[in-house]
Formats: sequence, structure tokens, C-alpha cells
Amino acid sequence: MMLVVLAVALPGLYWDQGPETAAVLERAGIEQVFVPPARQQAWQGRPGIEVQPADLQQATKLAEPGVQFQMNRASATRSPWITANGWEILRSPAALFQYEAKGPAAELAAAEAFAYGARAVIATDEAGLEPLSLMLRFLRGLEQPELPPFADIGVIDDGSFETGELMTMLARGNLLFRIVDAPDPNLKLNVKLGTPEYPTEQAAEPHVLAAKVRSKLSDEKRSLRIYGSTIVVARVVGGAERLRLHLLNYAGAARPVNGIRVRVLGRYSRQKIAASGVDDPRLSDVRVSEDATEFTLPEMKVYAVVDLYR
Repeated sequence: MMLVVLAVALPGLYWDQGPETAAVLERAGIEQVFVPPARQQAWQGRPGIEVQPADLQQATKLAEPGVQFQMNRASATRSPWITANGWEILRSPAALFQYEAKGPAAELAAAEAFAYGARAVIATDEAGLEPLSLMLRFLRGLEQPELPPFADIGVIDDGSFETGELMTMLARGNLLFRIVDAPDPNLKLNVKLGTPEYPTEQAAEPHVLAAKVRSKLSDEKRSLRIYGSTIVVARVVGGAERLRLHLLNYAGAARPVNGIRVRVLGRYSRQKIAASGVDDPRLSDVRVSEDATEFTLPEMKVYAVVDLYR
């Protein structure tokens, strides 16, 4: 038995406990759960909660998203190490994914899955139920347009660990890429490991290789730049007439980011924002020129969606 079809790009809660825990779910505002097939019958007829079976034997497990701050020996500062799964979702867009995300990490996992259009379930603990419920409620209220991935860079994926590491570093550096089968002349740059330009041995240091890719692209040609934070990762979809920016704060609600500046190439005269956990989300200091659109997010907790229109 495979997982029943999830709502389009909307993750769900996977709960392996029995119906005696229904009151816990209801208090958290959970209205739908996916349960192991062996527990489905026991849950049947429970009012207020929709229950569907999920067999996760074939699911791809993803790491709990988040950020760790580690001491940088060279500068005696705390540098962030982001655990993000977007590249893995892009690598297998049709796969079923399973998160094990406890506590507040559950809401970040839901936002990440939604941003990348993943079919995903999230297993969490009791502490994660309410944050997850609030995020799912926010996601249900968002428009879900079908927009193509937007990228500057094409990565020819050979399926290797090394190429996966490169995509990890590109994503963390907000270097917009998409996976291609062959060089795409419509993109600003194409990257393939094992070529004279990108020798496989350079992949031993993926952060150095990602810096090389950034240098070849050049900051002037980057379609997206984020200032004021090293823990916000963007996923961008759309085209010339409309862009959607998914912005994820990998430190979570415990470390909101305030005042980040975003610059997007292109003139977008109309902007709209939605942000989880923010009462009155808005953009400030919006500046639209002939070649770029800039704005500031005064407040961002876990997840924000910015739509830009010509």
C-alpha cells in the first residue's frame, strides 16, 4: 500500500500513535493525519480528524532542517551551518519524502516541503504539533500557482555524491540553479563536474567550488541577492511576468530575522507578501528601477512568500 495522494504541494502529519492520542491532536488544531496502515482501522470513525493510511517503506528520509552556529577558528565568530533539503527534493521531484522533525523544527520542515513542491509527511513529537498545525493552516491559505523553476545556473546532475554536495552549497548561497540533462543556452551558466572547467577533484571542497561558480556567474548577473542574513535560503519560481520568492529562515521562529534586504533583477511594479507568524506582514523601502527591484522585510519568522508582478 502506497501513501494516498497528498494535497498538491501540501505536506501532512505522520502520526504512528493510536486513537487514544486524538485529544492531543485536537488541542493542537490538527485536522488530518497519516497513520501506519496497521493503525488505520483503529482510527476509523474518530470525529474531527481525517485519517489516511501511509506506508513509508519507500519514502526518502530527509534531515531535520535547521541551523547550527559553530565557532570559526579563523575569525573567532560563530558561522552558521545550514541543514537544508531543497536540493534533494529537486533531484527527485516525484519522490515521497519523510521528515523526522521534533518541536519547532516541524513547522520549518512543512515550509521547506511546500516551498519545493515536495510530497512529504512530517513525523514529530507532541511539542511539534502546534507549530506544525499553525504552519499548515498558513500554507492552506496561500495561493498555489503552477510556476516553473527560475534559475541562473544549470547543473547537469550525474547523480553523484559530489554533484549533490555542490548543489547543497549553491542552494545555501542563494545561487539559483535548476537540474538539466544538457547545457541550456537560455541559462547564464551551465555546470558539469568532470569537465576541464569543473574537474571532479575540485569537488573535494564543495564550498570552494561553489565560490568558483559564483565568480563565473558574477554577482552583477545574479537574479537574486539577499543582504543582512546568512541563514535565509530562497527558492524562486516564475518568469519574466511574475516571480514568487519562497524565503526560509533556517534558524526558525526562535531566531527571527529583521530587516533583510532583497534585490531581484527585473522591474516588478507590484509586490505582495505573506509571512507566517507575522500579524501585519509588509515590505518597506521598495525601490523599482529599470533593471532591478529591491525591498526590505522588516520582520520574518520562519517563512515568507513574496510575489512580484510586472
